[in-house]
Amino acid sequence: MKRLSTTRVRKKGEPTIALINIVFLMLIFFLIAGTVAAPLDNEMKLVNLSDLQGVEPPDALLVFPDRRLVFRGEETNIESHIAFHRDALIDTLDKKSEDVKLTVRLVPDRQLPAKDLIALANELKKNGVARVVVVMERQL
Repeated sequence: MKRLSTTRVRKKGEPTIALINIVFLMLIFFLIAGTVAAPLDNEMKLVNLSDLQGVEPPDALLVFPDRRLVFRGEETNIESHIAFHRDALIDTLDKKSEDVKLTVRLVPDRQLPAKDLIALANELKKNGVARVVVVMERQL
């Protein structure tokens, strides 16, 4: 009688060993990477912004969607706003009216069309404003 040869079937190893090795190497990497940065001095006290209130800059001109202008809680127009700033700068700098370079901060409403904002900025430039700054909300 002839014997049949039997071949043993080898089971493959579980792939989880490789996964465990990768996770372990990542753990070591992050432990080392976290200690590379020098720690802050123990006497250092960081700024706390939890009590910070979001308000518009005090000298900003608020622009509403209907092109209404508000400065420090009161409605205004371009001419009187520029005159107010020009007079304030002349008083503080002791300069002539021609030497004063005005900067106007605009805080536009989200619903204000861009073409209206550009038209307002151009109108301010025509009336002698040297620089127009548009204040926006920063998205994190």
